[in-house]
Amino acid sequence: MRRWRPLVIVLLAGFILMPLAQTFLLSFMSTLPREGMAEGEWSLINYRAVLASPALMSSIGNSAVYVSINVALCLMAGLPAAYALSRYSFVGDRHFLLLLLAFRATPPVVLSLPIFILFSRFGLVNSPVGIALVHCLFNLPIAIWILEAFISAIPRELDETAFIDGHSLPGFFLRHLIPAVAPGIGVAAFFCFLFSWVEVVFARILTVTAGKPITMAINALFTFQTDIGLVMAMTVVSLLPGLLMIWFVRNHIAKGFTLRA
Repeated sequence: MRRWRPLVIVLLAGFILMPLAQTFLLSFMSTLPREGMAEGEWSLINYRAVLASPALMSSIGNSAVYVSINVALCLMAGLPAAYALSRYSFVGDRHFLLLLLAFRATPPVVLSLPIFILFSRFGLVNSPVGIALVHCLFNLPIAIWILEAFISAIPRELDETAFIDGHSLPGFFLRHLIPAVAPGIGVAAFFCFLFSWVEVVFARILTVTAGKPITMAINALFTFQTDIGLVMAMTVVSLLPGLLMIWFVRNHIAKGFTLRA
């Protein structure tokens, strides 16, 4: 049985990676008839079309803006909240953590109408900032849950020693807590980035005329005569930020999952 294990792993990996390989190959093909270029010919025309399209390039910038704001807000608000839930006891503290998780399980479409009405009154529709704020609403519970688990794994003696040495609470956070929970911060940042980058419901509702993210830009490419090559090129471009994010936090993610195991 063991001798078949490598073959099974290779077949499974091939099955999983096949759609990605097809996406990558189609992104370099001309999938529509063009003057001077045969259909199916290999070319960089799809990537040139992405770079030449103001709408597509703007969507990449919009996604980068709201994802960055979302991750920053989730970490800045989630770390103090997770520390308070880990180090201090109050009535209903465990129930509050459960409530956070239950809120995260709420289908986004249920809150789409009240959020749209509220954001329209404050002028946050068609803005990457509006999408960032609503994503933070749903991603903050995930960040708190992850960070609370990592902080709880740190002995309380670290806090007591720092405070005895004269550190203030902000100084303790910057000099001791953040370096100690860096793997947890990496894991939380990864999941907040991932959930925000691929989210579609609020991106569709809150970007009616402008501020469209990359997910909606790809969706807009599907027409009566869809240029599959262009869609695949835009899909490959949308995968690059995720790969870069994994590359930058790979060590923290690996340490984080090892510590929690």
